[in-house]
Amino acid sequence: MAISRAQLVKELEPGLNALFGLEYKRYDNQHAEIYTNESSDRAFEEEVMLSGFANANVKVEGSGVNYDQSQETYTARYTHDTIALAFAITEEAIEDNLYDKISSRYTKALARSMSNAKQVKAAAPLNNGLPSVDGFDSGDGVSLFNTSHTTVSGTNVKNTLTTQADLNETSLEQALIDIAAFTDERGLRVAAKGMKMIIPSANQFSAERLLKSQGRTGTADNDINAVASMGMVPQGYRVNNFLTDSDSWYIITDVPNGMKMFTRAPLTTAMEGDFDTGNVRYKARERYSFGVSDYRGIFGCEGA
Repeated sequence: MAISRAQLVKELEPGLNALFGLEYKRYDNQHAEIYTNESSDRAFEEEVMLSGFANANVKVEGSGVNYDQSQETYTARYTHDTIALAFAITEEAIEDNLYDKISSRYTKALARSMSNAKQVKAAAPLNNGLPSVDGFDSGDGVSLFNTSHTTVSGTNVKNTLTTQADLNETSLEQALIDIAAFTDERGLRVAAKGMKMIIPSANQFSAERLLKSQGRTGTADNDINAVASMGMVPQGYRVNNFLTDSDSWYIITDVPNGMKMFTRAPLTTAMEGDFDTGNVRYKARERYSFGVSDYRGIFGCEGA
């Protein structure tokens, strides 16, 4: 249905002092702090995890060398969504509006809606991948943040705390210890470390103290802040305002091929007039997907 003069009554009368409600600032591109962006030219993208080889064995003199086999373990699939929104304005509403170009005002609102949709979808794997939610799985078929990511070697890899905890000195140190203990699909150690923390706005004050204080926080002991002095989270923290769990927290690691965004079609806008009605229609559209290939690329906790 087109926006008509019935929805714009006050804008058709003299004496109006201000129009407001569409000037709010917006949180843009917070997804770029979590995902690496790649382009796509097909309906979906798949990325396959390879196992590599097991630990090498001692070869006894005169005996034959042992052979090992590599294999595919799981596949991460990114299926692109089409995100679109449109509006139409009647010819009469455009003609009779007294105050500004009505179309330019609502095209800004359209851009705001498209931007908000992207940030909500980008935060969904983090929000829904938490252990108690279990609504987003990694390629191995378990929740994104899990203590039992199974591997070919039979050992489990965990990218969440065994006991969920709020963000504090103890829990952050344990998360960094667990990240350093990551193994690959054949049980070999991965030289992984935490690089950046992603947090909801409610956790930003705790993160500031934990990462920037010279001394330990919340204690009278005159000890150094080990996380800060060792540079354990070198890229600091970033606030994501679309995280729904107020005490959740996440650490982006330096493991490659972790959280990814694929852009199938970038944001485009279009405008056209209808000959019969005179209405003018405006549309915005883009295609993309968010997901994870290697769950070792992120560590997440939902708080206590």
